Amino acid sequence: MTTLRHRIATDTRYNMAGFPTAVLSFSLVVAGVSAGIGSTVAFVGLPILAATAAMARNFADAELATISEVLGRPLARPAYPQAPAGAGWFRRMMNPLANGQSWIDLIYAVVAFPLAVASFAVTAVWWAGAIAGLTFPLYGWILAAVPGVSDGGVPALLGIGHDPATFVIFNTAIGVLFALTLPPVVRGTALMRASLAQALLTRPVYDPRRVGAAAAAGV
Repeated sequence: MTTLRHRIATDTRYNMAGFPTAVLSFSLVVAGVSAGIGSTVAFVGLPILAATAAMARNFADAELATISEVLGRPLARPAYPQAPAGAGWFRRMMNPLANGQSWIDLIYAVVAFPLAVASFAVTAVWWAGAIAGLTFPLYGWILAAVPGVSDGGVPALLGIGHDPATFVIFNTAIGVLFALTLPPVVRGTALMRASLAQALLTRPVYDPRRVGAAAAAGV
């Protein structure tokens, strides 16, 4: 049970905290790339693009710090080559654009945004449904006493009944359903985002112990 609680907490934290980060990175990257491309002819566009690429790298590093716990295995960032020794100031300033991973970081900030929005919305809805439903017996009787509430509720529409007891039991059962499906739903949305981040932003960490164990097993 402790492991399950830890898993739910980790996935929920990843989905909820990832939303504001994704909004910020998407907004800044799109604005930076648009401004850079639009002013390339005036020379200032290239420094803007380089600064945007460096910023996207920082956002990618922040994402990397969270997905290892979600995926349950260590991950590492691809190498970013430094500017050649003795390079001039312009070459050093443009260095972020000379690495292919920097462009992937920019792409990730854009394509990860809709996934972050979806995972945040689904996680928030499932938590709200579980909490509201499981606690419904505490306040559902008050709502049922309001004229027209229980009579016009979902149980009445389904023909189950329109008395207060049915109203409370039905909504509590919905909360139990949300609670039972919360772990797989939150886990699935977290893996959806983390798998994309792993594919675009990381490389596997070499672990000699795993390699040795696989060799001993004849794998």
